[in-house]
Amino acid sequence: MRDETTIRYAFADLGKNHAEHAREHALLERYNALDGDCWGPEARALLDELLAENGGATIMTPAWIGRGSNVRIGRKAFINAGVVLDGAAMITIGHHTLIGPGVRLLTAFHPVDPSERQRWAFWARPITIGENVWIGADALILAGVTIGDHSVIGAGSVVTRDVPRCTLVAGNPAQVIRQLDEPDPATLYELNP
Repeated sequence: MRDETTIRYAFADLGKNHAEHAREHALLERYNALDGDCWGPEARALLDELLAENGGATIMTPAWIGRGSNVRIGRKAFINAGVVLDGAAMITIGHHTLIGPGVRLLTAFHPVDPSERQRWAFWARPITIGENVWIGADALILAGVTIGDHSVIGAGSVVTRDVPRCTLVAGNPAQVIRQLDEPDPATLYELNP
């Protein structure tokens, strides 16, 4: 997986940016201590400070967000409890996306080649989730995956490849189950603008 989107983290780099990691950890600890009050002004302020971009998302607690400075979440997104957002590379979550409990978005991975594994602590590739996507409980989205708008990921799926727009996938590894109808853009968000 050698391409321009892969970020390589050397072992020597692991201790750098300690102050930023400590700041993000403290913010996340405060957020998780809200004990379910994820809609109030304090929750919104903490997410605004923790994330690179927050369009007013709701993230239920507990949540684990590594490198929130690499996480962008769009308007009206809802993320259920137990999420893991590993932001070693950029994670982008589109508007109106729903993410079930226990979902993991993992941008980091280790090289398969044993020599490369000794040279690099880990690698990372971005994850992009489109608009109006539904990701079922306990799904695992791996590094480098892009999920197209209006798609559905079945509960417990392991997504290792890109998912086209308006597609239902499920399984381990996730396979296409069927194509979904394109929504009518004129009426799509009438009930939830």
